[in-house]
Amino acid sequence: MSNFSVTTPSKRQKWVAGILVTLYALITLMPLVWIIMTGFKSSADSIAYPPKVIFSPSLEGYVNLFTSQTRLTSEQVATTPPPATWYDKLVRSHQMVIVGPSRFGQRFLNSVIIGFGSTFLSVSLGTLAAYAFSRFKVPIKEDLLFFILSTRMMPPIAAAIPIFLMFRELGLSDTKLGMILLYTGVNLSLAVWLLKGFIDEIPFEYEEAALIDGYTRFQAFYKVVLPQAATGIASTAIFCLIFAWNEYAFAVLLTSGNAQTAPPFIPTIIGFGGLDWPAVAAGTTIFLLPIMIFTILLRKHLLRGITFGAVRK
Repeated sequence: MSNFSVTTPSKRQKWVAGILVTLYALITLMPLVWIIMTGFKSSADSIAYPPKVIFSPSLEGYVNLFTSQTRLTSEQVATTPPPATWYDKLVRSHQMVIVGPSRFGQRFLNSVIIGFGSTFLSVSLGTLAAYAFSRFKVPIKEDLLFFILSTRMMPPIAAAIPIFLMFRELGLSDTKLGMILLYTGVNLSLAVWLLKGFIDEIPFEYEEAALIDGYTRFQAFYKVVLPQAATGIASTAIFCLIFAWNEYAFAVLLTSGNAQTAPPFIPTIIGFGGLDWPAVAAGTTIFLLPIMIFTILLRKHLLRGITFGAVRK
């Protein structure tokens, strides 16, 4: 009898798999590491050739990101009081002076409000719709589900002009509410289809037992189905948030000031010598943090959600 097993990998296979996974992780993380490093470089080091891997760390990029500055003439420098803080001194070394905060803070806050707001609406409405499709006899259910899925097949930007005209007529252009509703509409089809698959895997007998015990339909949904579907809800929320957080085309077309998010704002950061790469990298690093933290907090649910229903007894 051979000891070979089709389910248990050999030690050699484990080593090969480990090496491949490590190489893949290094390759995919390298751009992210380079962006983070660039955020701590000076302007000269960020455009040096060959690129500098070893450099003297500087917070110049972060100072430029969060402040608005103006250039001083030699006469103005002579009459200006000495810098009071370390960041004033850093800016003064380039013959600049801080005149106030930048717009990045507001743009970042807009991203948080719009991204998490649309994710909450998408998941909430998607859960209710998915539950209805999964548990009730909905007329022409299959046709409706295909229609919902078909809205995801079309690139959202293909409807940009009609959406722009509609938003202008409704007064939703450059508003947070308009962007939340738009991203909710785009993400809703994905949420319905993902969550329906998860709810289908929850045995209906659990709800029947709750109904026999005197629960109403809503109580059974809230106290029985939702806890069981927490894995699917978390996974769906991550995917919806990633789209809303990174979306660029609609943010450029439909916003300009009040509701502009961070993605279209970061590329417009201009330094005293052109594009301020350390500030751009610093803004990108800060922009990545919320989505990374959100994904890390829900990573267990995400891993369970990917494999949910894969093994059946």
